[in-house]
Amino acid sequence: MSRRPIPNIIITGTPGCGKSSHSASLVSQLNEELGKETTVNFKHFNISEIAKERNCIDSYDAKLDTSVVDEDKLLDTLEPDLEKGGVVLDWHCCDIFPERLIDLVIVLRTDNSKLFDRLKTRNYNDLKLQENLDCEIMEVILQEARDSYIPDIVIELRSDTAEEMDENVDRINSWVVKWIEDHPNGVTNELQKQYHDDDEEEEDDDDEEEGESDEYELEEEEQDEEQEREDEEEETNEEMEHTEDIAQ
Repeated sequence: MSRRPIPNIIITGTPGCGKSSHSASLVSQLNEELGKETTVNFKHFNISEIAKERNCIDSYDAKLDTSVVDEDKLLDTLEPDLEKGGVVLDWHCCDIFPERLIDLVIVLRTDNSKLFDRLKTRNYNDLKLQENLDCEIMEVILQEARDSYIPDIVIELRSDTAEEMDENVDRINSWVVKWIEDHPNGVTNELQKQYHDDDEEEEDDDDEEEGESDEYELEEEEQDEEQEREDEEEETNEEMEHTEDIAQ
């Protein structure tokens, strides 16, 4: 079972909210502070650039003046990097990345008047500009993050000024330091088992029809599975404690 020694972080938000600036500053600060303590360096992955470098562009949308990414191909190329840990993912989409490989999701929010000015300087056409402003107003990316990951690891931060960016980077840095201290052996890259009551009830019904017992044949198997559940719950509880610190 593979494990990552340091966390993976998504920094997402509407274009123009400061994702790249936050990501670059965070990675620089983390590597300077933790470079001697970890065997893996943190890396800034600007996904728009990574998609082009790794030939993951599927098509081009002329109306929005943007490239369309082949998400399946992109994920295939990113998974080995994510399993090593220390990746700071910088992109306006966040829901495509597997939850099992993500430890923290930062959603940056920006005042619409400031966002308008930033996008204007990028020469966005009217359609593309309005779509991004609407996206920010409707909290589309924030909702996608909350729908895709457990709420405890999704943190919303303001990004209107340079001072706020510095404060945000310091807070995320503190979270990472605590995460590493509390996970000396890292965390698993594997999908944790889920136990659904509906599935168990369905299995019980099948067993009754076939006259089979629903008890485990070997007591050792039952003990192993119970230990697995306890380990997973302990790991999840630690994650929740870390995100509470950064949200304050």
